[in-house]
This record gives sequence, C-alpha cells and structure tokens, in this order.
Amino acid sequence: MHAVHLEPCLSRPPRRARRGFTLIEVMVALLILSVMSIMAWRGLDGIVQSREIAEGSVKRTLRLQSVMVQWQADLNAVIDTRSVDALEFDGATLRMTRRAQGGVQVVAWLQRGGRWYRWAGAPVTTVGELQDQWDRSRRLQGQEPGMLAALKGVEQWQVYFFRGGAWSNAQSSADVVDSGGSGQAAALAQAAAGGDTLPMGVRSVLTLGEGSGYQGVITRDVSVAAQPGQR
Repeated sequence: MHAVHLEPCLSRPPRRARRGFTLIEVMVALLILSVMSIMAWRGLDGIVQSREIAEGSVKRTLRLQSVMVQWQADLNAVIDTRSVDALEFDGATLRMTRRAQGGVQVVAWLQRGGRWYRWAGAPVTTVGELQDQWDRSRRLQGQEPGMLAALKGVEQWQVYFFRGGAWSNAQSSADVVDSGGSGQAAALAQAAAGGDTLPMGVRSVLTLGEGSGYQGVITRDVSVAAQPGQR
C-alpha cells in the first residue's frame, strides 16, 4: 500500500476587527481644526484691516493733495477788478476774486467748527453782481449752496501775506513774521501811503488734529500774480 501524505492545510490568519475613532480622538481633531480656523480667520481679518487702513490713508492723502491744488489754483487766478478787494482776510475767512469760465467769481476759504470750507460763487459779468456776491461772502455760515467741506479736523488756521519782502500777519502790515528791516519798512511805508497792498504771496498754516487723519502743521506758500481787471 502506498502511504498517503497529507499536507497540512494553510490556515488563514484571523481577520482583525476594524477599529474606528474614539470619541476622544474625534474631539481632539475638532479642537485642532477649531484652533486652525481661528488662527486663519485672525490672519485674514488682520490682512483686511491692514488693507482698509492703507486705503484710508491713501484716500486722505489724495484728498489733502486735491484740496491744496485747488487752494493754489484759486490764488493763482486772482484778478484785481478795482471794484472790490482782490484779496481779503478777516481772521476767519479769506476772500478773493478770481477769473472763471464765463466771468469773474468770488471764492472764500473759511474755518468753521473744526472744518475748512471752500465756497465759490457763480461767475458774474457786471460790477453790481460782483459787489453783491462779495457782500454775500461776508455772511457765510457754512451751509450755503456752493459750500464744500474741504478738510475736517482743522484745529487752527493762520494766514500770512508776503509784502515788501517780508511775511506779515494778513490782518496787519506791521506784524512781520520774518525779521528784515528793509522789508518791514517797505511794508509799513506802503500801508501808510495807502497804496496797493495786494500781497505777492499767501502763506497758509493749518493745524490738523483728531478727525483729520493727520497730526501736525501743514504750511503752504503760494505766489499771487493778480492780473488787472476792468472796471
């Protein structure tokens, strides 16, 4: 008889039971995701705030530049009509007559309630209309048609005129800012003689504070080249 060899059967390894996540592991994973989400949100929020601050600063700078350009344009266009004063400052309002499309207009810059305003009247062509507009500019309160709030947060505004080679207070030829004997003497002599006191330049000194986006003093000098007008 032939011997029968029985090969042992290969036994399969026991199937391991599938293991899931425990409650603690799930909670730890959720906690990690929450922390990552908060960090990501704070980073995004910081980026957005930084962008808004930068955009606000750019807008304020552009606003200030455009206002200063308009200020210079007004003074560069001053015209002496001999009917009203070409340039006058009363301590709070600077009035001027300037050339405009369609005639001559009165422009006033004034400080009211911490704001710097610009008012521009309609262009006129007759002496009577010009005189009426000039009188109207003396009664401005800040709410009239044609009034524009140029800057806010203006704590103080000072104006100086350049006469006789020296800067002086716009309301007095004698209050000279820059010391200069000859310049001061010339300004006083001109004022005493009752001659034309139209300045060669205007200096604006704005003190900006809370609400303006700036802190400090802005000084701007503008030359005045008034052209003679007709009566």
